[in-house]
Amino acid sequence: MVEFRLPKNSTVGKGRIFTATPGASNVKNFRIYRWSPDDDRNPVVDTYEIDLDKIGPMVLDALIHIKNDVDSTLTFRRSCREGICGSCAMNIAGENTLACLKPIRDIEGDIAIYPLPHMPVIKDLVPDLDGAYAQLRSIEPWLKSDTLPPPDSERRQSIEERAELDGMWECILCFCCSTSCPSYWWNGDRYLGPATLLAAYRWIADSRDEHTGDRLDALEDPLKLYACRTIMNCTQTCPKGLNPAKAIGRIKELQLERKA
Repeated sequence: MVEFRLPKNSTVGKGRIFTATPGASNVKNFRIYRWSPDDDRNPVVDTYEIDLDKIGPMVLDALIHIKNDVDSTLTFRRSCREGICGSCAMNIAGENTLACLKPIRDIEGDIAIYPLPHMPVIKDLVPDLDGAYAQLRSIEPWLKSDTLPPPDSERRQSIEERAELDGMWECILCFCCSTSCPSYWWNGDRYLGPATLLAAYRWIADSRDEHTGDRLDALEDPLKLYACRTIMNCTQTCPKGLNPAKAIGRIKELQLERKA
């Protein structure tokens, strides 16, 4: 009989329980993934009983309260608190989203909080995004043009040309979409993932860019682009309401049009 063994430090155990202050009447349990590279222990889930009357309405407000007033060892990323920077991306109640945009009242029962799935964990709720950013750099996400810009003005676009970029420039690179994609879980070393492919199409669709052919050539690969199976998790989970699957489909269409 074959015996399958999980990798070291992969089994999640029960952690500590931090009880609410006496007299609290509006209590919610936050079950938070905890792991530190500083010891040789398996990850655990700590439970924090939080009085909702003492905090703001968003999950990030609860995390900041826990960090400041309950357990200073909790580690997570955050910055803008306005859904602009993407720093506080994590898995909340089974959904990849931004903690600063997720209302506590929308979640029934205990709130389970984990780092973005299928990414190496640096500590607690902080994923290692070095690989994702390396993939982003590989598609050269900047304007490439051989024609010099006008000496006294910007490179102009028509209203219609500018509208082609809507739904792409708004991406904040939180990687909620890529880390919700099974194809990215399976082939993350080769498949670029929804976030990077959305960024790639943003420049392919830009009328000012003069290297469309080179960009399409770079994506002509069995896994870089075509590992996408149109599962649509990326579009469903995007906290900004964008549609990475549509952008990926458009790249595939352009690849076919070149071969026709």
